[in-house]
This record gives sequence, structure tokens and C-alpha cells, in this order.
Amino acid sequence: MINGNKIRQLRKKRNYTLAGLAKKANLSASYISELERGQKSPSLKAITKLATALNVQSSDIIHPREAPVKIGERIKLYRQERNLTLAELATLSGFSYTYLCDIERGTALPSVNSLKAISSILKIPVNNLLGSNNLPGEKLFSLRKEQGLTQAQLAAKAGLSTGFIGQLEQGRVQPSLRTLEQLAAALEISPCYFLSEEDGLAELLRLLTPEVRNLLAEPRVYTMLRALRQCNKKEFQLVLDFIALVRQSGVYE
Repeated sequence: MINGNKIRQLRKKRNYTLAGLAKKANLSASYISELERGQKSPSLKAITKLATALNVQSSDIIHPREAPVKIGERIKLYRQERNLTLAELATLSGFSYTYLCDIERGTALPSVNSLKAISSILKIPVNNLLGSNNLPGEKLFSLRKEQGLTQAQLAAKAGLSTGFIGQLEQGRVQPSLRTLEQLAAALEISPCYFLSEEDGLAELLRLLTPEVRNLLAEPRVYTMLRALRQCNKKEFQLVLDFIALVRQSGVYE
């Protein structure tokens, strides 16, 4: 995701040494060196810090990649192959037309249970909807490292073998939804984390204003985002309801 060569070019263009950029970005020089060599996958916080230090937008240091076929696009292709309209799929699945429409357009991410139900109606293995582009190896590796877990420790928590974890991280095997659920439970995250599209972060960063990007780098905001990542559906809805209540009160206007 990160464009190490672009970071190096921008750093040299501004006559920054590794140590100089590290000081401005509040990161270690060795960490930036690994980013430039493509040996690390940075967090959103690190990307924001680097972009601010280099005086560029975050999207400028993200490596452009060929867009994969998204989950929604796969669902649409299989639906059309079965000669089903979106309304007919909604009726058969019990999901709303709007929800399915949002999934196919890529504006909503289906839950694990939704994928199971849709694949059952389309009479295909659920992994057909995930595709090889959705292998979670890189995400799994980054999150495991972030939580300070070895492959053996994660394997024990998830009820999987250490060898299998290694193969997943190297992209040699494709996990089932059951496996994703086990990994998500062990890492205390939503299974949807592994199913999100790779280009989603780049698109999101392009839409953010410089003020919001700087805000995301604040330690308290980052802590809050990490906490939200572990919320269940009811807890997250409670947070959204509270935000709506604050806005309606006009306290901060």
C-alpha cells in the first residue's frame, strides 16, 4: 500500500536525512528506512505523520495498485448469471433492496452472515465471492505484529495451526469464513476487517481535508478509533446515537 520509493524521493527532494524526517514525523529512522524499502506496512497514523512531515497529502505516498474485483461486483456478476434481479435476490434473501444495492455498488460491506446467505441463494461456495484478491495475509500480519503476538500465540488463540497462520500471511492459502471468524475473535475485531477492499483507505484519504488528517494523528483520536474497532454492533450504534444527540443539542455550535 505505501509507496516507499515516493517517500524516499520526497525526502531527498526536501534535503531531509532519514533522521531529519524521523524527527519531523515523530517516528524512528529505522522504521522509515523499512518503509522506504517496502519492508513495513504502516498504520493510518504513521501515513498521516509522514504526509504532514513531507507537506503532501496522504494519498500522494500510497502506491497505486490495480483495483481488484470487489465483493459487490462479484455478487452482481453471479446474480446476473443466475438471471436474478436485485429485487428477486432481496426477496429470496430477506435483505432489503437498498442494502443489497449498496453492497453491489461498494458503499456497504456485507457481514459474514450476509455473505453466507447470498452465496447459498446463488448456489456457489462463499469463497467464490471473496476471490483471491481478498486474501487477508497482509492485514493479518500487520495486526498480529501490532498486538505483539507470535504466529504460535495467535494460532493457539484462534484454534489453528502455526503452519496454517504462516501460509495465510504469505498468501499461499485462502481462508474460509469460519477461519476468518476464528481469527477475528482471537484478535478481537470484526471479521469484516479482512473483507474490506484494499483501495478503500486510499479513497478515504483522498476525501479527507488536511485538518481531519491532522486530527486523526492525535493520540487521543487514535486511541478512540482503536477502541471503536472492537465494538460490537449495539455498542457502535450507541456511539453513533450519542454523536447524533450532541449535534442535535447544538452545544458546540
